[in-house]
Amino acid sequence: MTRHFQYAVPAVLALLAGQALAADPASMDETARMNYALGYQIGRDVAGIELRSDALLEGLKDARSGKPKLEDAQMEAALTALQAKVTEQRAKSQAAAAQKASAAGSAYLAENAKKPGVKTTASGLQYKVVKEGSGKTPTATDTVTVHYRGTLVDGTEFDSSHKRGQPATFPVGGVIPGWTEALQLMKVGSTYQLAIPANLAYGDRGPLAGQVLLFDVELLGTSAGTGETGK
Repeated sequence: MTRHFQYAVPAVLALLAGQALAADPASMDETARMNYALGYQIGRDVAGIELRSDALLEGLKDARSGKPKLEDAQMEAALTALQAKVTEQRAKSQAAAAQKASAAGSAYLAENAKKPGVKTTASGLQYKVVKEGSGKTPTATDTVTVHYRGTLVDGTEFDSSHKRGQPATFPVGGVIPGWTEALQLMKVGSTYQLAIPANLAYGDRGPLAGQVLLFDVELLGTSAGTGETGK
């Protein structure tokens, strides 16, 4: 998708409504905002696909008039082909992003391993003890309660129990492998810094594909699968 078309879609929708799109977002009324949001969503969903704004405009007009130029079977075939191209483009984009993230992550892990206090396990998990607790160490079948903050190697925060205002409780064996391993190294009351390689996180799947994940983890409690915390 070209930058020109990304911004043309909302304008197309505004033209269909018989109005010009306001340049100042603050002056948009509710209808304009809905049209803009719909247009932006279309543009984002088909990013990387060659589209023609004239054909799109024609299709929108025909849909409003109820006079399509294509038969239902033709439109279904065209939409199926479009979906296939969108899926292919997304896969290529995600693979490229994962490759870039993997390179940055490998460089980070290599440097992080040299820092004082950082230990690397056989699996590649890196951790640093910030505070050592004196409570129980959970097993793979236990349930734990933790406070944590997760970031990428560039400092981008992607999750935080602190921001939600309450700790998280979950099974030790029900999270990514890096967490499962790290939790079984900790004692209740401990705070660890973790650097989890992609193969111990989300691998090549999803929005965090290829990413090394960094966590500050405080183990608040552990129990035998009941979800209750305790020392």
